[in-house]
Amino acid sequence: MSEHYFSAQPASSGETRTMTVELRGRRVQVTTAAGVFSGDRLDLGTRVLLEAAPDPAPSGTLVDLGCGWGPVTLALAAASPAARVVAVDVNERARDLTARNAAALGLRNVVVATPEEAADLLPDGITELWSNPPIRIGKPALHELLRTWLGRLAPEGRAYLVVGKNLGADSLHRWIETELALPTERLSSSKGFRVLDVHRA
Repeated sequence: MSEHYFSAQPASSGETRTMTVELRGRRVQVTTAAGVFSGDRLDLGTRVLLEAAPDPAPSGTLVDLGCGWGPVTLALAAASPAARVVAVDVNERARDLTARNAAALGLRNVVVATPEEAADLLPDGITELWSNPPIRIGKPALHELLRTWLGRLAPEGRAYLVVGKNLGADSLHRWIETELALPTERLSSSKGFRVLDVHRA
């Protein structure tokens, strides 16, 4: 069976590489590796999300669901130093890379966690959830993931999700509104991706 970026413990080489990326107008050097989502570049969907979403909340708990090597986490932590940023991923290597990148950039407001650990870090709910969700885990697993995490939004919380148009962005938009009863707006449509703004009723 081929390895997936959502494997808990990647079997591929953990040899790291450095690259320079631009995260919401800030150029930074980061460490990446194989075996994590988009380990060789800043993927287009994440770039669209970072360009389209407004400035994150200045305080509270911000969650990057499926953090990979950490581009969204790093952008959130730099923009909102008074907030706590919880970087969540099932992939052990992704969590390690995100922690290393945050430390290297002096971002001390980042907490890296497994999904199980993260659930205990949200006593007051999630202020904002940002995610390029793992569409390829399949629709049932994706729906369960979003049902769980969107259900943890604080009363005034919101989520920004980027989904490929050809990977079911519009049907997911309808599912969130009808099945989860969460008002959802299309914030942006760019380069084949939709950015969805989900908020409490």
